[in-house]
Amino acid sequence: MTENDARNALLVRAFETALPRPAAWSAEDSDWASRAAAEVEGERASAAAFVARRARLAVERLGAADARVHRTLRAIGWRPWIAWALVLAAFALGAAGDAIGARHRINVLAPPLLALMAWNLTVYAAIAVRALVSLARRKPPRHGPIARLVARAAHVALAQPGAGADASPLARFALDWARASAKLNATRVARVLHAGAIAFALGALCGMYVRGLGLEFRAGWESTFLDAPTVQALLALVLGPASALTGIALPDAARLEAMRFPASMGEPAAGWIHLYAVTVALVVVLPRLLLAVIDRLREQRLATRFPLSLDDAYFASLVRAHRGEAATVVAVAHAQAPSPQAVLGLRAMLVAVLGAKTALTVARPVGYGDEETAASVLARAAASTQAPTLVVALFASTATPEAQAQGAFVDALSAALPAGARLLALVDESAFVARFGSADPVAVRRRQERCSTWSGFLAERGHPPLILDLAQHDPARAAHALREALDRLAGAVPAQAVR
Repeated sequence: MTENDARNALLVRAFETALPRPAAWSAEDSDWASRAAAEVEGERASAAAFVARRARLAVERLGAADARVHRTLRAIGWRPWIAWALVLAAFALGAAGDAIGARHRINVLAPPLLALMAWNLTVYAAIAVRALVSLARRKPPRHGPIARLVARAAHVALAQPGAGADASPLARFALDWARASAKLNATRVARVLHAGAIAFALGALCGMYVRGLGLEFRAGWESTFLDAPTVQALLALVLGPASALTGIALPDAARLEAMRFPASMGEPAAGWIHLYAVTVALVVVLPRLLLAVIDRLREQRLATRFPLSLDDAYFASLVRAHRGEAATVVAVAHAQAPSPQAVLGLRAMLVAVLGAKTALTVARPVGYGDEETAASVLARAAASTQAPTLVVALFASTATPEAQAQGAFVDALSAALPAGARLLALVDESAFVARFGSADPVAVRRRQERCSTWSGFLAERGHPPLILDLAQHDPARAAHALREALDRLAGAVPAQAVR
């Protein structure tokens, strides 16, 4: 989908997953958006086309209900005029600088333009090293630290620290968009930096030539350690390509000796200015222009085919509903079977996140000490239904986790997962709350300690758990916690325990 479609989709997601649900966007609005998008795109539309159309329709209705929506979209959009302003500022800065040197004399060994070329060569070397490292790691090349820093700072005003599940939908959206668009923004910033480097170099050259119209510049050299033959060799290395292109001959050792400051007043600098101007064009302008074109092509590709993953729980649920598909979940408990009320709570939570057609199969519990049978229990439960998209490993928080028991159980389930399925470790606190209560300070402290124990135990095995009371929980918050846990499994959020 395009950049605008991806931005709209993330904005709508922020409203539809917010806690509490905003008044500007109700469940009826969500249903309307899905129906309208299905009517426009048709049943056979791709997932990206359906999500993009639904987001466009939803943003139109949201914008009519909340004027801040369109203001926020405009605020975080890319503004091309800023790039042009920065390029013009770089040109003016280069023109205002003194690219010649003091007292209208050009030291051909150390003109200010030499520092400009050295800096650009350093940048090219850094780009080449990053490209080689990325190639060795088989990863896409990253932009430099300056481009990434500027791109991150682009949304700092909107992506407020702490903007999370309980923050306003617009603040959550701004944070999500800052993360999703980081690569695109870094590419844009890199292109602007290349254009700015070109503009600065051209400004320096223009300023040099304009000053040369009304002032006489003299060229010479001086050095404590170098003699004329050595200087001749250095100038041939630096200015040789420009000399070959322009036909302006470089001086021999005798002529260079006659140009030496302070014994000599030097010679007219017009030829030297031409040589350095062509060298700057070869070292700065042309390579930077090539890099800017490459980043422009990357920017267009990212803006027209925005890499927004539709694998998270929210988008996957939308796509399944559009296609009329059902999510299939198999729950396997360790040692202790979940209570009927806990099963109802689990089912309601899964339906809220995965869709109304979600099918839940609760397998028989795997007994303590029989962890090696977990794979066969899962296989029998999966055989009685469609291929599961999610396997839930159920634990009771009343138990103390052990490597030989619960650890072996979750490892066995992980190794036996059907193709395409993910494993969610879920720790049910309902039995613990029923035994010890939830209001007593001592019980609260013990519950927190047990939660910490389970979190550390399962996280060490690569399965950061979802921990909640399945029998008694706030439906909206439980659904949000499950959605975050599923996004964590898909790699959309950092791995950590969710409550």
